[in-house]
Order: sequence, then structure tokens, then C-alpha cells
Amino acid sequence: MRIIPRRIDRKRIEEAKPWVMIYGRRKTGKTFLVEKFIPYDYFFFVNRDGSIYEKNRGELYGYREFLTIFRDLLGRRTIVVDEFHRLPENFLDYLHSRGVEGELILITSTLWVAQNLLRDREPLLGLVRPVRIDLPNEPEVLQFLANKVNGRELIEASTYLREVMLIPFYRGKIRDFIASYLYEGRLIVHALLGEIFREEEKEMTKIYEGILKAVANGKGKSGEIANYLYSLGIVRVASSALLQKYLGILVDIGLLERLKIYGKNKFRYFHVSPLTHLHYYLEAKYSYTEIETPKSFIRKVVNEQTPRLVEHFIRRFLSRCFGLQQIKIEEKDLEIDIALTEFGRLKIVGDVNWSHKISRKDMRQIEEKLSKINAERKLLVVQNRSLLPWKPGEGIEVWDIRTLRTLAEKCVNSIES
Repeated sequence: MRIIPRRIDRKRIEEAKPWVMIYGRRKTGKTFLVEKFIPYDYFFFVNRDGSIYEKNRGELYGYREFLTIFRDLLGRRTIVVDEFHRLPENFLDYLHSRGVEGELILITSTLWVAQNLLRDREPLLGLVRPVRIDLPNEPEVLQFLANKVNGRELIEASTYLREVMLIPFYRGKIRDFIASYLYEGRLIVHALLGEIFREEEKEMTKIYEGILKAVANGKGKSGEIANYLYSLGIVRVASSALLQKYLGILVDIGLLERLKIYGKNKFRYFHVSPLTHLHYYLEAKYSYTEIETPKSFIRKVVNEQTPRLVEHFIRRFLSRCFGLQQIKIEEKDLEIDIALTEFGRLKIVGDVNWSHKISRKDMRQIEEKLSKINAERKLLVVQNRSLLPWKPGEGIEVWDIRTLRTLAEKCVNSIES
């Protein structure tokens, strides 16, 4: 399968020049994106031992030798330095003393470094423009896959294959593929996610992973998360205030998203990646990396969780295409799948029903639920509109896979232009 062109992210990087700092969690394709799509002359990669490898020429340097070469090239060539945070701190002092000359792209996978460099330390302030690279955005992934798969598989594959490391291995039947990937590679997935925190905040890893398990397990409010961590003995006090720092970092790095609860000064957290959601859900509920868990059981969990993950994908997809802010509506006996606002006003609300059959009872409940909300547009998103027992009441638009596919193309073309 071909690679996602990432045209939107490429445009963001080009617009941030001349000096750019690209950051984000690991395995979002940052290095690949720059290597394949961004013009450069020299690409230096900093190894864990501090040595520096120039990829085009295959040469290995010590820091002093690298700095001599770098000084000579800066201002005359476009230079990329990947994992730059592994260099001595005087490298940043040198950049500050030299000032912006030529084009420089710095790449880091370590959010702790990115945050400290931009918030607390001075050398790079005002010199670089930060660009956070997350998973590929939803419309671009859907458009990319539209000529390769169709029907339910298109939307579900788009949901999971935003995790770009999965793309080379996907051959169809996304639910079977995800179940097999988690079963056969569960320890690898665990190690990859653990690596996100390996180079920083080591003593805090249990808190970070505890939060990720809590959110996957449906405990999405800070108070619920605090109680969950306390019950496991990870924190000494069940205080949501003490978790704000960690929650903020997980949001900043792109592992979690935070949605404001409509009409309240509260938030609910969700996993950005469906793969990390499934991994931490299986860990929280069944300790699947420690206890042998049959692939058939993991497949059942994938079946159970996929409709909710598709719902999240469609919510983000619509938010991206319409340029609206995502929120959560949570009231007594009322929870709305999709709620999008503009300047605090509800613009779009919607219900996602991802089942193969929609009963008359389901239809009545959907109509009743949407009738309680005052919004400019109300959507019912289904796999195929032919599944509906009747046409919904006035003011409710029915969207299906074909509608989403058409919107994806319009959306990507609009963003690119």
C-alpha cells in the first residue's frame, strides 16, 4: 500500500520556515515526513550515545566535528537535525548566539524537551516555530483509502490506519488485522508506547500509564482518573488537581484529547489513537501483556470497541472539515455522540449508529434524543441509509459512508488550497 502523502502537514512545515521545530509523540511519521517530502541538503541524526550520523553521506561524527561542519553549513544549506535534544545544551546556546540564518529543521520525539525549550529556557525562544505532528488527519486518511477499500471497511480502516506504523502490514479485513497485530505484537506495542516516556520523567511513567489505562477503561474525567490511580496505589491522594500537569502533557504530546463538557467547567479525556485505546483497555481490564489472552478473545474486544472508536473518528472528521470545536454533551439521561460548536454556539449535533441493522426502537430513541438539542444541524450517521426503518423526522440529515467519502475529498482539497 502506498504512503499517505501528508500534504496538510507538509504545508504547515513549509509555512513555519525558516527555522522549525517538529515535535510530537513517537511513531507519528515525523522523520519519514521530512525525509521524503521536505527539501533539505543535510540530514543529521543524533544517536543515543551522542554520535551524529549524516544520512545522505553515511558519515559518523563526534559532537565537536559535527559542530564545526554545522557552523560552516548554517546559512548556506537547508539542515535537518533529528533527535536534536540529545546534543549538549551548548548547541542551543550556539543557535541563539548565531541567530536565524538559512533554513533549519529540528526534530524531537520528546515532549518534555519540547515543552521546556519553549516554555522555561531561553535559547530557542523567538528563533524556531514549533510544529506538532500528530497522527495524519482524518479527511486525508479517508481520501487516501477511498480508492483501495469501500463500505464499512473504508471507515473502520481509516479509523485505525491513522496509526501510520500499521499501514505497511494492512492487507484488508481491518478488525482481524488489528486483533492479530495486538495478539502477536502486544509486547512490541507495549514497548513502543513505553518508549514515549523513556528519555524523560522516568519516575512518572507509572502515573502516565495509569492515566492512559483509566481513560481507556472509560474513566475520562480528572476526578474519575484520580480515584482509579488511588485505587491501584499509584498515587497517595485521590486529587484531580495533582494530575493536571500529567494530563496536560499527555494532551500536548498527542496521546490524549480533552473535550469540554457543554455548559460545565469540566472536561472529558479520550485516547487519540484507537490502537493505544485498545492496548490500554486490554491492559486495564485483562492484563493481556502479562496473561496469555487468546486471539479470539482480543477479536471480540475489537468488535465491541470499534463502533465507539468509529464514532470518535467521525466526530474528529467533521470537526476538521467544518472548522468547528468538539465538545461533549453529558446530561442526565442524555449523551450525544457528536457536538460541534462555533464561539460557544451549537452548530452541529449528531448520532452515530454503526450497527448492521437499525430497529424501529433504535430509530425512535435517536429521534427523541436529537429533538432535545437545539442546534443548527442535526445528523444521523449510518453505514447505509437503506438500513433505516423510515426517513427520520424533519431537520435530521442522514449521512452514510458515501456522504463521508464525498466530504473527505472536498475537505482535503479545500485545506490544501
